[in-house]
Amino acid sequence: MTQLPQPRPGILDIAPYIGGEAKAPGTTRQIRLASNEGALGTAPSVASALHDYASDPHRYPDGSALALRQALAKLHGLDADRIVCGAGSDELLQMLAKAYAGPGDEVISSQHGFLIYPIAAKAAGATPVEVAAAKTLGADLDAIARRVTANTRIIFLANPNNPTGTMFGQQEVEQLLGKLPSNVLLVLDNAYAEYVDRADYPHGFDLVDRFPNLVVTRTFSKIYALAGLRLGWCYASGPVADVLNRVRGPFNISQAAIVCGVAAVEDQAFIQRSVAHNSEWRAWTTSELGKLGLAVMPSQGNFVLVDFRSIGAERVRQALKSQGILVRQMNAYGLPDYLRITIGTGDEMREVVEALRNILRQAA
Repeated sequence: MTQLPQPRPGILDIAPYIGGEAKAPGTTRQIRLASNEGALGTAPSVASALHDYASDPHRYPDGSALALRQALAKLHGLDADRIVCGAGSDELLQMLAKAYAGPGDEVISSQHGFLIYPIAAKAAGATPVEVAAAKTLGADLDAIARRVTANTRIIFLANPNNPTGTMFGQQEVEQLLGKLPSNVLLVLDNAYAEYVDRADYPHGFDLVDRFPNLVVTRTFSKIYALAGLRLGWCYASGPVADVLNRVRGPFNISQAAIVCGVAAVEDQAFIQRSVAHNSEWRAWTTSELGKLGLAVMPSQGNFVLVDFRSIGAERVRQALKSQGILVRQMNAYGLPDYLRITIGTGDEMREVVEALRNILRQAA
């Protein structure tokens, strides 16, 4: 028998990432609230930029994404040379793991954290280490600091966390950084930063100068609603940015993503409308679900995590799916009694609440 090429040890132990469902079969109504996509879609200026680019796709993109890095630097007051762009922040997370961790190394993340973290660790040959969450289901930073060993190379933390919506504040992250050895990389995955309304939220950019072992990642998939174009970025110290630029592909993001990213960054009026919409409907949805007797986790993202243990989360998910409403199951995150519901349009949230009201009534 011919023996096939074998992957490196540990690769076949990786459970493939499975995203939220995109289609409910058997119904014409499709309300997609499983993937935390932007509720209002993209800004008109982005659609215009993509249309203008359509006549020029035969050219290679600018490998350095200079225009995008300059736009981001101007918006946030950063050094463009220390911004690195990727095909979604997922690519940057995986590049960091492959560049800084390998066999014999450990990569720490929190229980109920983003599934990509252990995948990135295993793909690099490192050992993922999960630290038990706090009682709030969010990251326990003190426990994480205690778990650091001589083998620790990276700590991945989402803030706010997906899927729990929990967040930690500026003082907490500064205390964690103060406890870490300088050779341990702390990666703050701030994919949902724009949705946060707490004053003590640590954007992290100001901390990079003080702590060169800090990397802050951001995405265009959420508030900027460019999930289909795959675009993300990070801000890091000069040495870390240099490493990432050495290991990334020479043309790792498309020119279409670059031009749309620039247009999105420059249309902050649209972003503010999206932020206001999310704040309004996140609060409304939390309140209305509470009136139905459902426990809803306080969230700082564009989603809410809802406890359905009284009726059965999978039973509710399938009932919603039969009506063309897609929400995210949480089994892979260790939260089988919960469902995550993205904040969509106002009409979509009204339909979800009404559907849940009927489901709960029928189950009573």
